[in-house]
Amino acid sequence: MSTESEKTKQFNPAKMAYILVSLVALVMILVAGQEYIITFIIALIVWFIIHELRENLQMIPYVKRKFPIWLQSAIAFLIINIVIIMVMEMLIISMSNLTSSLDVYEVNFEKTIKDISDRSGLDLVTTIHGYTDNFDFSDYGSKMIDVLVVFLGDAFLIPIYVLFLLIEESIFPYKMKVLYPKAEQQEKTSKLFQKMDKNISRYLLLKTYVSLLTGLLSYFVMLFFGLDGAVFWALLIFVLNYIPTIGSLIATLFPSVFSILQFGEIGPFIWLLIVIGIIQVVVGNVVEPKVMGSSLNISSLVVILSLTIWGAIWGVMGMILSVPITVMMIIVFEEIPSLRFIAVMLSERGNLNIEED
Repeated sequence: MSTESEKTKQFNPAKMAYILVSLVALVMILVAGQEYIITFIIALIVWFIIHELRENLQMIPYVKRKFPIWLQSAIAFLIINIVIIMVMEMLIISMSNLTSSLDVYEVNFEKTIKDISDRSGLDLVTTIHGYTDNFDFSDYGSKMIDVLVVFLGDAFLIPIYVLFLLIEESIFPYKMKVLYPKAEQQEKTSKLFQKMDKNISRYLLLKTYVSLLTGLLSYFVMLFFGLDGAVFWALLIFVLNYIPTIGSLIATLFPSVFSILQFGEIGPFIWLLIVIGIIQVVVGNVVEPKVMGSSLNISSLVVILSLTIWGAIWGVMGMILSVPITVMMIIVFEEIPSLRFIAVMLSERGNLNIEED
């Protein structure tokens, strides 16, 4: 009898069905509400970055002594907004320069395709025209404008979310005392949030440094080759490097392929592909492991799986957010005994930094 009861405890069909239904419901909510959920997660990440900037400001003795926490947060928030505005200005200028030369790119593209067709003996011109003739540029342009309007609307919500997160942060300790009357519970929950804050902030800071290094080196290479819109491509490389594994590959291909449109030759394409590819390989396989070290306790397989899953749910933005979300999940699950096995499976070696219950 005892053996049968143990088997019943080990496998409960009702509990399994409840978990599956909950997962399906969660995915549906994530897909349906992605516009607002992604915006809030980005705001949460900006909030973590503000914490990191605030800690850096506290290294200045005068700021630490004379400036209250709310003022330090306000300065960090202002710095981030100034950087974003400057980046947007550079992006707009670079995009306008690119769009002003569209006619030249079209001619060079036709020339390159004809050259490749003549050398290979394949009729690539007719094949490509078959695709481009059916392509409705006006419809595509209107869709791009709609996406841009939605993006700007979402971007407007991010500072509002961040502002309210900063306000909520100031009254959070009072809520903690009401929610957890015992001092031990308060301390444990506080450590959980501190650990999440530290790990996410560290990952974002180090990843930003690595992506910035890759973007800057690629920018100087593109500047040397005289590639149009070097600022735009460097910013694209910077953003795409947040996507694990495939981000660096895509970031290498985009400016290289664009060189064909600008120069109408294969030579610059090959050279840019090689040089920017070398930068990606060196930074990604030599610099990044030394900088990141063992700061993230995530399995490599889990990184790829999370990239695939969150990419399927939220597209490119899901790929960019996949690692921070997974880090949050590991930290939260390792503190909940019933969900600790998930944290073990997601971790690199199964080692969790937890206190005995």
